[in-house]
Amino acid sequence: MADAPLQLFNSLNRQVEPFVPIHDGEARVYTCGPTVYNYAHIGNMRAYVFADVLGRALSWKGYDLKHVINITDVGHLTDDADSGEDKLERAAAGTDKSIWDIARHYTDAFKADMRALNIREPAHWSVATDYIEPMIAFAKGIAEKHCYEIDSGLYFDVSTVEDYGRLARAVTEEGEGRIETVEGKRNAADFAIWRKTPPGETRQMEWDSPWGKGAPGWHLECSVMGEKLLGFPFDIHTGGIDHREIHHPNEIAQNQAFCGCGGLSDATNSGARFWMHNNFLVERSGKMSKSSGEFLRLQLLVEKGYHPLAYRMMCLQAHYRSELEFSWEGLEAALTRLKRMVMAVERLSDATSDPVAEHPKFATILERFDAAIADDLNTPVALTALEDALALKKVDAGIKRAVVEHMDEVLGLDLFDLSREQLRIRPASAQLDEAEIEDALARRKAARAEKDFATSDAIRDELAAKGVEVMDGDPLGWEWKRG
Repeated sequence: MADAPLQLFNSLNRQVEPFVPIHDGEARVYTCGPTVYNYAHIGNMRAYVFADVLGRALSWKGYDLKHVINITDVGHLTDDADSGEDKLERAAAGTDKSIWDIARHYTDAFKADMRALNIREPAHWSVATDYIEPMIAFAKGIAEKHCYEIDSGLYFDVSTVEDYGRLARAVTEEGEGRIETVEGKRNAADFAIWRKTPPGETRQMEWDSPWGKGAPGWHLECSVMGEKLLGFPFDIHTGGIDHREIHHPNEIAQNQAFCGCGGLSDATNSGARFWMHNNFLVERSGKMSKSSGEFLRLQLLVEKGYHPLAYRMMCLQAHYRSELEFSWEGLEAALTRLKRMVMAVERLSDATSDPVAEHPKFATILERFDAAIADDLNTPVALTALEDALALKKVDAGIKRAVVEHMDEVLGLDLFDLSREQLRIRPASAQLDEAEIEDALARRKAARAEKDFATSDAIRDELAAKGVEVMDGDPLGWEWKRG
């Protein structure tokens, strides 16, 4: 049933390759986590939906998954190209909260978003500030051959490793022009391993090191935590496509230096066998970026009345390597598709699952589903296979339930724990509770039965004035939504 060999796109080689685990029966995955200076926007969260589907697919294929997601609470500068202030220090400046309080608050908010999107907990959350001593030891180990010290800190010389920038395919003057010039750097692409605290300043997060008091570079953190928790080389490193240009090439250079490895024609010399990246979520109003002030985060979707899993569905409807355009109309369409699935699943609520291996009638659909997942996580095709399974008629309900549960283990839509009522569009600003709405609808239904259309219309208008839209003729059977 789950026999199609798993094929994944490797950003390092720009091609689809068979997944062969480095450790027999295991899959070790590292995902670049958030910098916890602000809330995550929904574009950020697409990366974790993708990583979750990858992890679920590896589990589906029978691998023992060890997944690490890091929390960056120090070292990430306001510019990803290694310049500016530390994002956490800047967020704490001018507030009455410590940098540790801010990191804790936004870490908790991020984890709440993960739960709302039904993203599984990783085997390990790695917090950057828990690994300062290993970071210093790592830097000391590579400093003599690969680094040099200038006034602002310890820098990595990218000319000391083979194939620097191969992942980004951007080792050109044009590609490096985005990187801010730092006085004393040998090469434009050289990056900070350790940033010294400037003279006369005191940071909330700073530590003693052989290069002076300061803090680690953002790129160093992931190399160290990946090596400590998964060992070099591990199987898969994931992140958003924005990491492919600077952060991950720098991480790879450090890994090569640490291991004494050669060039990147052998992918394992990069520290990971596969480097995988999801594409951007785009939104034409420009509100996806945190720098815009008001940006789209999951809580805003919830406040406007959309269940978080409608956004997960929206992500699954596009291949992870394709750009996905966000719109409220698109989100509502994804919600409608999810509602249809939940309605079909409700008919199976009383059925008892049978063993999946005994489902010959569903064999073709399961094979198609498995082939789609094995084809570089082709979730759009996998969703249609799931819908085909739900549409089958005159089949045993227990068999159907088991098949759908099995598919949902990969897609993570939580179909058997959702209800139609939970998926109603219900903005936080709505002025009536559900009991009042249902009472008004019952009175309206009685009025319509007696052909008292004046009363019926008056009740509809009363509801509309309080933020409730009556949906006469709704093919899905929803009688109202808060809109």
